[in-house]
Amino acid sequence: MTKSELIDAVAARGELTKARAELVVNCVFDTMIEAMRDGEGIEIRGFGSLTVRPYKPYEGRNPRTGQPVEVPAKRLPFFKVGKELRELVNSSRHLAITGDDDDDVPVRKSTVTPTSVTPTNGAQRTNGDARLQKR
Repeated sequence: MTKSELIDAVAARGELTKARAELVVNCVFDTMIEAMRDGEGIEIRGFGSLTVRPYKPYEGRNPRTGQPVEVPAKRLPFFKVGKELRELVNSSRHLAITGDDDDDVPVRKSTVTPTSVTPTNGAQRTNGDARLQKR
């Protein structure tokens, strides 16, 4: 669901105009962002909680060049799903999974056979299987 779809749903359920529903949704988001910016957590019973997690600086690597890169300390939002929402979503397992349907995407055959690839990271193939195992 996108933000505009959320606004449409709020307008329909609350019998509001789309402009009024957009104002409500934006106010809720702005209030949540402001609270998290101030380091406060947000807890919505049955839905979940949003907290701000601090991360220490570390040395990463540029994946293209392999050169070390300093990654600065940061604070990022973290969402923990609530028990009720988790149970509701889990109880709907009988529904088809939507999203990336593989049925309508053509499958591209690989021209590389599993035995013709030699990994360079110290891993080895097992029985021609595409999975790698560390030595």
